[in-house]
Amino acid sequence: MKLNCVIIDDEPLSQDVLEDFVKACPELKLVAICNDALEAGAVLKRESVDLLFLDINMPRLSGIGFIKSLKEPPLVILVTAYPEYAIEGFEIEALDYLLKPVAFSRFRTAVNRAVERFLAKEEKEVKHVMVRANKKNYRINFNEIIYLEAQGDYVRFVTEERALMVHGTLKEFLEQLPSNQFERIHKSYVISLGKVVYLEGNQVKLGEYKLPVSLSYKDVLNEKLKL
Repeated sequence: MKLNCVIIDDEPLSQDVLEDFVKACPELKLVAICNDALEAGAVLKRESVDLLFLDINMPRLSGIGFIKSLKEPPLVILVTAYPEYAIEGFEIEALDYLLKPVAFSRFRTAVNRAVERFLAKEEKEVKHVMVRANKKNYRINFNEIIYLEAQGDYVRFVTEERALMVHGTLKEFLEQLPSNQFERIHKSYVISLGKVVYLEGNQVKLGEYKLPVSLSYKDVLNEKLKL
């Protein structure tokens, strides 16, 4: 397990220190280093991020203001030179509050808290979808799904064991699936990113299946497959 993390800090020296610390922790994967909150906002729109190492006092938009602007913010560890901001850290439910200069031992403690919180959150999260087909209710685990195909007023769920025709729309079912695991590739197809074998031209290979990829979805799919 690795937590995708982003460093948001406008000080190059602090960025370097945090980057070295992140690389020393096998549980962490550095997705990006951002100079301000606005740059970080763009990263969050295209990447799946689990944890932020966030400076508070930054130009244009403070770290606190940035977190408050997010509908579903990732886990947050505040990193700042100003101890007076500690109370504001509680307001956004920050996991920890690190004062610069940060010692690695203190950083390591904060990372342990993040890992524990993430695992606890995962245990509570729904990992399946319930569908009705053939007058029966089926539980389909997310990790069993290969792809979904729209067919008129129905959606065909193709899993490792079976294929089920379920009444509904692709959009409705896509909203029930985790965005970091599934992606729309065509007006008629949603795929499991974890099942992708390769992408070639305008086709994607998933196990024994080859599906078309629309040009309008190809860039997003390429970005997701880099994770």
